Amino acid sequence: MSVIVSNLTKVFGSQRAVNDLSFEAKPGEILGFLGPNGAGKSTTMKMITTYLQPTSGTASVCGHDIIKNQMDVRRHIGYLPEHNPLYKDMYIKEYLEFVARIHKVDNAKVRIGELIETTGLQKEQHKLISSISKGYRQRVGLAQALLHDPDVIILDEPTSGLDMNQLIEIRALIKKLGETKTVIFSTHIMQEVQALCDRVIIINEGKLVADDPIGRLQNRLKGEDIIHLELDKKYDVSTLESINGVSTINRISDTQYTVVADNATDVRADIFNAAINHNWVILEMRREQKNVEYIFQQLTKKQTADV
Repeated sequence: MSVIVSNLTKVFGSQRAVNDLSFEAKPGEILGFLGPNGAGKSTTMKMITTYLQPTSGTASVCGHDIIKNQMDVRRHIGYLPEHNPLYKDMYIKEYLEFVARIHKVDNAKVRIGELIETTGLQKEQHKLISSISKGYRQRVGLAQALLHDPDVIILDEPTSGLDMNQLIEIRALIKKLGETKTVIFSTHIMQEVQALCDRVIIINEGKLVADDPIGRLQNRLKGEDIIHLELDKKYDVSTLESINGVSTINRISDTQYTVVADNATDVRADIFNAAINHNWVILEMRREQKNVEYIFQQLTKKQTADV
């Protein structure tokens, strides 16, 4: 395993920022690390990267303990923090050469050239960091994180400040990195999670509330299933209430309804059969998708209510 987190806890005074957190991240996997503001995401990342010491528990990166083998851990990690720390009085290329010397990168000029092209910094490479936009500063931060070809890449809000074209390019880069490396990244953009992640971890108030492959994430939720139904004209649809699993029929207009059912049962086939039996014409029947944003809201809400 590239990253193993075991019972990690961090306490600041009376605040338990991270609370007995355990998870694993594997090579060839993009792990989305989600949670509301203040949930403990950045604190967890700082502990994994050895910038913060845990109060208790531990983690290992490529077999190296974050407490006992800090320098070995850092050699294996590329890290882009949420607040991207750059030397703004340096030129982009100069800064990357400086970082390459710290990491003792072989063939540094070649490697820097590759990353300048990969991160789209060709036109900006001779500029002062202070003179470039936030989006390009993010690219510089990403380039420095990748410079020493790390096995584990930890990105905290990596697409912050990027425009749409830049977003597409950086997402493609992250996707490519995830083919061979372990990528852990935090974001508030839920479409990004669905587009990139193989697996999702959600934490709230420092505690783990979900750890699932993205395809199975919605199975963690139990409750209502909503079917949007549109017919060609007004009918008496009260017979739908007799379908096993259906709890409520809500009329939206003369021809539009929402059917609320237990999500353990897919009632669409029964609705279709009822329509045939009553000579109704169905113009649309659509099951409301519980996307990552919806699941995120429900899981973090539930956790808050239980505390």
